[in-house]
Amino acid sequence: MAHALIVDDDENTRESMAALVEAEGFTTACAADLRAAHIQLTRQQPDIVLIDLHLPDGDGLDLIDAIENRSETEIILITGNASVDTAIAALRAGAADYLVKPVNIARLRSILQRVPKASDLKSQIGALRSELRRVGYFGHMLGKSPIMSVLYDQISRVAPTAATVLLIGESGTGKELAAQTLHEMSRRPKQPFMAVNCGAISPNLIESEMFGHEKGSFTGADRQHRGYFERADGGTLFLDEITEMPIELQVKLLRVLETGKFMRIGTDKEVETDVRVIAATNRDPEAAVAAGKLRADLYHRLNVFPIQMPPLRERVGDVELLAQRFLDELNQAHDTHKTFPPEGLNKLAAHRWPGNVRELRNFVQRAYIMGEEVIDIGSALSLVAAPTETAAPAPETVIEIPVGMSLAAAEKQLILAAFAMYGGVKKYTAEQLGISLKTLYNRLEEYGLQGAGVEAGEITARAASSD
Repeated sequence: MAHALIVDDDENTRESMAALVEAEGFTTACAADLRAAHIQLTRQQPDIVLIDLHLPDGDGLDLIDAIENRSETEIILITGNASVDTAIAALRAGAADYLVKPVNIARLRSILQRVPKASDLKSQIGALRSELRRVGYFGHMLGKSPIMSVLYDQISRVAPTAATVLLIGESGTGKELAAQTLHEMSRRPKQPFMAVNCGAISPNLIESEMFGHEKGSFTGADRQHRGYFERADGGTLFLDEITEMPIELQVKLLRVLETGKFMRIGTDKEVETDVRVIAATNRDPEAAVAAGKLRADLYHRLNVFPIQMPPLRERVGDVELLAQRFLDELNQAHDTHKTFPPEGLNKLAAHRWPGNVRELRNFVQRAYIMGEEVIDIGSALSLVAAPTETAAPAPETVIEIPVGMSLAAAEKQLILAAFAMYGGVKKYTAEQLGISLKTLYNRLEEYGLQGAGVEAGEITARAASSD
């Protein structure tokens, strides 16, 4: 049976919480101060510790260092005066979550229901490490390079907690795969995982998509709609491209993170939710704050545990591993036996891959379609545009804008040429053009190129024929 330690100097609070915790199937021990709590720790290792922040003989955070096997103990901080700084301090000190007095019973129950999974998590992480040593897999990610081992260790440490995570990295580095791995290694693996691209939702709809709306709340709202925060209750919500979220909506997101409550559009009734948030961006978040794209208070709330996603060019040895895996998947799906020559894999490793893993996967698929039984990597690579930061544009990337051409036509020609130059990688193209991903999606849809499988040659041809 799981064991809980409750540390609070208020007797009524201790007794009421003990009754609730016992009703959830735990044995309990109580302490009124740090000294008594240390004594209880020597008697029995708890599976969960509920600690009041302010105790007669010190700070509740001071008890965390005294807990042995902290990876197997859920630490919950309880405070009567919650703030962003308090939450961040608690989570960085090792607390998995925090509760505000008066304690929300439903949220406490949700936390307690996750506790028995702690031993399972330890076994799961051990199994993942064994799998990594064998074939390079770690959850949904693949790679054996030293820099990826550091990443896996970071994920292992933060996954079992309730801390918000900010994934920072270039487009195509696998931020969503990292988020899925974090979810599956958390105490919420059987609950929903929902991914939202904040840059791909219309600004007019994003609040409704996030928080939902009531029937009749605006024109076209013919039924009640449950938003992502409501549908992801108990699980994980992955907010990709967080800097593309409208600044006014960031205020509401911050409130949900602090209180666990939100309101659907068209009502003043609050809805409670228990969601672990993982955010991601391909921008420098501090630069986004300085540019007014990201609120500073939201950034600090999301940045409890930042993780830098390495670009593919820094993952020594992983290009060959990933390319071979992508080819194996295609062979299995189509019952074929195509191969890469050894020297071809070396050529792949020497390529810069500005679109990272996403670009490599798309390249392997194109090479597979065009290649024979032994794929000619050199020929396939010759068709790939490989822009570098210092290289001058090749002649075929120069476009001419005649005097008198409309701004719309000039914009179209520039966007299509850039999209071709960057290999059809949408996020990278938008980044280089200095426009939002949503704007690029809208323009490509206008040009009839909303599909994902557009060939670079076809795009170039359309750009050249634009009027």
